[in-house]
Parts: sequence; structure tokens; C-alpha cells
Amino acid sequence: MRIINIFFISLLIPLSSLLGGIYYTFQGCANMMQIPLKEIVSSTEQLQHEILNIEKETGFIKLNAVELERLQHENELVLKELTQKTWSQKNMSDEIYEKLIMDRLGMPIGEYSSGRVQIEVFELKGLGYRGYIAKLKLFDPAVFQIALGKDTLGESEITSAAVKRTGAILGINGGGFYSIMQDRRQYILPIGNTVINGKLIGGFKPSHNDLFFAGVDSTGELLGDVFYEKNELLKLKPVAGVSFVPALIKNRKPLPIPVKWRNQKQPRTIIGEYGNDDLILAVVDGRQADWSSGVTLEDLQIKLTEFGVIEAYNLDGGGSSSFVFEGNVLNRPSDGKERPVATNIVILP
Repeated sequence: MRIINIFFISLLIPLSSLLGGIYYTFQGCANMMQIPLKEIVSSTEQLQHEILNIEKETGFIKLNAVELERLQHENELVLKELTQKTWSQKNMSDEIYEKLIMDRLGMPIGEYSSGRVQIEVFELKGLGYRGYIAKLKLFDPAVFQIALGKDTLGESEITSAAVKRTGAILGINGGGFYSIMQDRRQYILPIGNTVINGKLIGGFKPSHNDLFFAGVDSTGELLGDVFYEKNELLKLKPVAGVSFVPALIKNRKPLPIPVKWRNQKQPRTIIGEYGNDDLILAVVDGRQADWSSGVTLEDLQIKLTEFGVIEAYNLDGGGSSSFVFEGNVLNRPSDGKERPVATNIVILP
């Protein structure tokens, strides 16, 4: 059995669960370590309510430099406290850890299981935003694949079409992309590095401006980083992955958000990993005041850290964000329909 940190108890158990049997099981240890969960949750909720009040008063986020600096500072303090808890030296079994994850995520709204993969889909809700999150156990890493648009470099494809074409159970949009005109024809090309079936597509491109590569290796574990040399990437033996910006959480530590990406509420797409090696694929809707306004990367870091996610990367968002499960588009893309993208992440049955 794998061993992970007991501080995930305070990170993952909802306050209601703390009043139940699990609380009494770990009460003595938790009291001894003086876990400040209540204060952290209270601080996070207070901060979010302050942001909501500003939106109500002005109709949109219009913060001056002083307010932005204050919000950023408070976010950093919350993240620091959450991070410190994840490094506890106490341990618990994978079975208990799995239960804690499920207690935090709630009841799944969809499930799929085979000898190759187990998928559980949950609703994702926060103050002013909503979306969907899938938790994956890859028994066969080959089920995790990157689908080029129409299986051709330079083409684009909506996520639901890629899911249908590949026979996948689950799909989300993948990495960033750009368009070029050549010989009077438009080509849609992925940015950075894309790996499909262990092969670089379109050659290696060094990282720049916070651009990362994130994907899975032959064991199905998440790998991600910035890579300036081809051999740095290839020595990790990636089998599938895409590129975008910025990285959110690495080695259990929330990373600084680059200034140009801070405090912006947008639709988001995320790939990440739990401490037990389960993967997550998540989409948050945005730009729809009557449904979901979107989420800042700072608030998303806090939410993912509370869920126990130890590594996470921000994929292409905005109008590209799409979440498809068993043939149905569950989220509400901000364009009113799915946007064709250069790459999609698909999970085969």
C-alpha cells in the first residue's frame, strides 16, 4: 500500500465529515498538530465574498492596483498555509486517502469502468463559477491519448467530434494553438511540444514565456515542466502530452502566477494529479453571468489544493474549454458552441 501525508485529512475532509466518525478516528493526531483548517476556509470564503461584493457594486471586476495587490497577498497566504499542511510526516493508507478524496468531491454524476480505466465525473462548484471534474485511474496508460484535429497536423476539430471519431469515453480540449496562412490555406497548429504515441509531432520547440509541456509517461503518471532541451523531455519518456501556460502546482507547491495571468476570471481547462497517482481532467465555464463567470488561476490553485491535487497545469481555456463524457457535452462553452481546436485529450474505453 502506498503511503501519503495525514495532513490531507485537514485538506480534504469537509467540515460536515469532521463531525462524524472519521473526525474521532484522527482527532487526537489532528489536535496535536493544531491544524488551522477552520481559519483557512474562513479566510478563503471571506476573500471570495469580498470579490463578489465588488462585482455586485460595479457590475464587473474593476480593482485598482492597491486592491489587486491586497487580494494577491491574501491568496498567497492561504496557499502557503495549505501547502505547509501537505508536507506532514504522518501517513495513511491509499484506501483511506481514496475515501477522503471522494468525501471532498461528493457524489459522482457519471461513472465508467473497464479493465483499462476507471472514470468518475463530478460537478465542480465555487463562488460564481461551475464546471466538471473527472477523476481517472489508468490501469492501462494507453487509454490516455492526444488526438490531432481530424488526425492531421494543421487541422482542427471540436472535442465531441474527436471523442466520437476515436471511440473515446471522455474528452477535453488540449493544448494551445495558433493559425498560419500558407499557399492560400489556413493551418491550425499546436503551440510548444505535442507528443502522440511517444513521438514528437512537428519537432521539438524550446520552452519560452512560461510555456510548459504536460502529459503522461508509460506508467500513466503525470509529467510536466518547462523544457529547453530536447533530451530533457525525451529522457522522461512521455507517451502523450500537450503545451500551454502557466503551470499551477508542482510537487505540492502552488507556483507563482505570472503577472499577465493574474486575477482574471476566465473559462479554464486543467490537467492534474492526486497523491495516489489518479489523474484529474477539469473544465470550468466562464463569461456567462447567469451560469458561470469563470475563475481566476489563484482561486483555482486554492480549490485544487483543497482537493488534495499535488500537481496541476492550466491548458487552453476561454472559448476552447470543453468537457465531453459518454458522447455528451456537459459544460457550456462560452462561445455558445464548441470551438475547433488543434489537439484534444481523449480517454479510450
